[in-house]
Amino acid sequence: MLVILSVATDARAVGAPAALAIAAAVAFAAIAAGPLTGASLNPARSLGPALASGQWHDFWIYVVGPGLGAPLGAMTYQFIRGVPSAPPSGPAQP
Repeated sequence: MLVILSVATDARAVGAPAALAIAAAVAFAAIAAGPLTGASLNPARSLGPALASGQWHDFWIYVVGPGLGAPLGAMTYQFIRGVPSAPPSGPAQP
């Protein structure tokens, strides 16, 4: 999520380099986590095999992981870029 937000919202990241950055992040995640998790980065992709096999143990991690990881990636991006999380409220100051 951090890489996707970075290249999707930065005007300097356009075209092939932006696509390459996202592809590299997904490839690295698959290589690093593949032997441990089967490289399932999408809860919907994990649902099919669980339904077909009837094996539901540890399925929760494929739902909770992305559900927590995406917001954490977004908050990390906001912290790094210095983007305010909410617009200031109240009357405008002169």
